Amino acid sequence: MLRIVDAAEFSTRRDVENGTETQRAAVLEILDGVKKEGDVAVKGYTEKFDGVALDTIRVTAEEMEKALSLIDPAVRQALQEAADHIRAYHEKQLRPSWMMTEEKGTMLGQIIRPLRRVGLYVPGGTAAYPSSVLMNAIPAQVAGVAEIVMVTPPGKDGKLNPGVLTAAYDLGIQEIYKVGGAQAIGALTYGTESIAPVDKIVGPGNIFVALAKREVFGLVDIDMVAGPSEILVVADENANPAYVAADLLSQAEHDRMASSVLVTPSKKLALAVQAEVEAQLATLPRREIAQGSIADHGAICLVNDLEEAFDMVNRLAPEHLEVMVENPMNYLGKIQNAGAIFLGPYSSEPVGDYFAGPNHVLPTNGTARFSSPLNVDDFLKKSSLIYYSKGDLLANGSKIVSLARQEGLEAHARAIQVRLDQESQERE
Repeated sequence: MLRIVDAAEFSTRRDVENGTETQRAAVLEILDGVKKEGDVAVKGYTEKFDGVALDTIRVTAEEMEKALSLIDPAVRQALQEAADHIRAYHEKQLRPSWMMTEEKGTMLGQIIRPLRRVGLYVPGGTAAYPSSVLMNAIPAQVAGVAEIVMVTPPGKDGKLNPGVLTAAYDLGIQEIYKVGGAQAIGALTYGTESIAPVDKIVGPGNIFVALAKREVFGLVDIDMVAGPSEILVVADENANPAYVAADLLSQAEHDRMASSVLVTPSKKLALAVQAEVEAQLATLPRREIAQGSIADHGAICLVNDLEEAFDMVNRLAPEHLEVMVENPMNYLGKIQNAGAIFLGPYSSEPVGDYFAGPNHVLPTNGTARFSSPLNVDDFLKKSSLIYYSKGDLLANGSKIVSLARQEGLEAHARAIQVRLDQESQERE
């Protein structure tokens, strides 16, 4: 049952993404194996962990055509419409390179360029999410990334989820490999005979994928090391308890480690939601997972008023925040820390997960205090541009020299002084 707790003592933060020493050791062994043995190691680990021996790991045109024939046309249409919304939203995030010219002729600017090659990890098996393909690939495409390669673990029959393949096909992703786990992260990082290395790896995975991404960060960039999913609903006495319960369960069914929390000043609503959760759980296909999540990481936190509720929001910095109160726009300014904010009774979290347009790859485990949803900037790099004029160097050179010498870097100072001396001699 969803327990009622004292809000002052409640925290959703969990140190789960660090894994155990045994898990980290296993990941390091896998990464080292892939680095040394390439495709041989990748295929060996695929057979060991996924139970399938593959002659070739790249998805063929025939496999893609088969997947397209299996997908429900209505689902494909929904994916395409969702992709349109996601693309339109992310196109608003694009920024141009820029340059400014100063009075003495100095030009300063910033050149913004896309990453060249990005690896997209997509979970497989029962956790195969076509929506993750859209959310990770479309910002990269909008940014102008030239090469997007997708990796995803195969089933025991050696096949991939038709929805995942269809989503990739409709986005124009042609380089797809049947590889998952830490071995996929190793292949994307180091490269193998089949898979060229990438500049950045994005996409969710299990604890072994998360640990592998953490280990290779620095050799490649990563999006984030995400923890289990979480939702926090702030609701007043006017909220519909059936809506609140359904939205809490929408996160609970992800994972037994997922966190679903209601914060409310209304004891009446708290009791009604508690009963609704139990009633809705009874018919939920993923009941066992959701029930475990609710029991271990779910809660209803009673607060004195909405002011205290939003203080709690900012302390917990949830991944998903739903605001189901009267006039929710009035409270938007009180929210400082949240990955995605859903306002009003019709902005259910799955609207954002699938269709509205904002990205569903969000900071978890309190990291919304300092990080942002996946966006176009994640696939761009920026170079500073400096064209310093003679006039500005003559005017400011002595200042630069003094700063260099203050830091004890005489060669820095001399690099400027030699130019000042040369110019002085030429004027004499």
